[in-house]
Amino acid sequence: MARPTGPGDVASVTDHAAESLAFIRHAMERGSTFSAVPGIGGALMGGIGLTAAAVGAWQPSAERWLAVWLIAAVLALTTAVVAMRRKAARLGATLAGAPARRFALSLSAPLVAGAVLTLGLWMHGIWALMPPVWLLLYGAGVVTGGAFSVAPMRLLGVCFMALGLLAVVTPPAWGNVWLGVGFGALQVGFGLYIARTHGG
Repeated sequence: MARPTGPGDVASVTDHAAESLAFIRHAMERGSTFSAVPGIGGALMGGIGLTAAAVGAWQPSAERWLAVWLIAAVLALTTAVVAMRRKAARLGATLAGAPARRFALSLSAPLVAGAVLTLGLWMHGIWALMPPVWLLLYGAGVVTGGAFSVAPMRLLGVCFMALGLLAVVTPPAWGNVWLGVGFGALQVGFGLYIARTHGG
């Protein structure tokens, strides 16, 4: 094997080693990141959220308001799963790999907690706390899931948690508005941004 014989050769070997390390680091980062977060799907979820906020505002009872948002949650979840599968197929990624599993586990744990708390709040008739609980726990899930995904996800989660704080300190009547801002406008805005910068 030839050995470097002069300063130029040493510099060439050093540059090659640095390039190899950079390539390896990039490959490892890409392999540990879940990149199939659907931007267009996120924007569609936001459309569902805006619709739910508009329809929910006209409901004559808290029970019917809750029904509207639960239906919207099911539709948004279905939209997210379908869009994620399509984007993963387009990227040649797998939803069974370690990054996808870490993302799903980190996101789903706070969402399950939110579902259980919603049941408890409904049983005790504490309607005013539902919007902040949903915003805070969804935001927490997006922040933790975003640790294994694209960077905008973490910012989206922080924004949701900030809205949850606002929903706590403002009058309960504003809760539906904060839900519309979060699950509607924020989702649309971040969805379009992710679609533009991270491939759909």
